[in-house]
Amino acid sequence: MDSNDTARTDHNIWPGLTARDPAALRDWLVGLGFTEGIVVEDGGIVQHSEVLWPEGGRVMISSARPDDPHFTTPVGGAMLYVVTDDPGGVHSRAEAAGATFTRPLEDADYGSRGFSILDPEGNSWSFGTYAG
Repeated sequence: MDSNDTARTDHNIWPGLTARDPAALRDWLVGLGFTEGIVVEDGGIVQHSEVLWPEGGRVMISSARPDDPHFTTPVGGAMLYVVTDDPGGVHSRAEAAGATFTRPLEDADYGSRGFSILDPEGNSWSFGTYAG
């Protein structure tokens, strides 16, 4: 398939993040517009959880566990892009949540409108209209 094929049907990719405080990260993302998904805990450890983006896709969040070589990533080491039709609305919610902005809300020369922030764990999130 050609990468410029406009007939392509995208399926979701679910990135996974590990966090020192998964509950706080989930709450912070819900404040931006994500909705609550499942939480699987065992002994105070979040084994698996999900938050869903209303426009499509979801993010998995679990407790940081350096002893698990399979389902862990360095805390704060992710960079994610979330497609939204309403970057201004998400930007307002990010301001209300006290997000650290690394890129202001702006129009890009490739036709997207968006901005970038850091979450409380240090992951970089960009929200914008660019959908490929």
